[in-house]
Amino acid sequence: MTMNYNQARETMVEQQVRPWDVLDARVLGTLATLPREKFVPEIHRALAYADVEIPLGPGQRMMKPVIEGRTLQALALQEGEEVLEIGTGSGYLAACMGALARDVLSLEIDPALAALARTRLDDCGLGNNVRIENVDALHFSTERRFDAICVTAAVDQVPSLFLQWLRPGGRLFVIHGRSPAMEAVLIRNAVNGPSIESLFETDLPYLVGAAPAPQFVF
Repeated sequence: MTMNYNQARETMVEQQVRPWDVLDARVLGTLATLPREKFVPEIHRALAYADVEIPLGPGQRMMKPVIEGRTLQALALQEGEEVLEIGTGSGYLAACMGALARDVLSLEIDPALAALARTRLDDCGLGNNVRIENVDALHFSTERRFDAICVTAAVDQVPSLFLQWLRPGGRLFVIHGRSPAMEAVLIRNAVNGPSIESLFETDLPYLVGAAPAPQFVF
């Protein structure tokens, strides 16, 4: 039996994403249009529109659709904006952001995931405005500044480096803290210093190199 992905996509938007207070019309339209199943490992394709995280490789998981929806809504990307994504993963969120913004630079530490994400974007005819770099974001250097930054894995503490890459008035979406009660926040690069808006609680794998230091108990 062949799965009706169009119907599954519509059901995901109406029964998962919208009830979780994702009401931005452009975000809902993007999620209802982009073929999420093309970015899911073939072995898990039947779960492409389920309310679950999907394994991508060692220690990496694709976020639930509701988290992706809330992330995109919080960033409120505009058509002329430049975006930095930290953690390409499957490439799906990069494709969504590419549909909403002018330009996306996505950083991925795993070379296999970076290459696979690029292939998926090209196969779908998406992401002509998405560039993927195989690099460790914690050791990345650039003179560019971005209107929005999206971190797709958790950090124990938000690296100050990430905030330095924001333009004045830019915003950073990041999930920080300790499992199992991490906090998703939106940090705005305001004139008087960063302002932080708490969004929701969740639990994600840590960005490589951004996990808490081990606690030794004697």
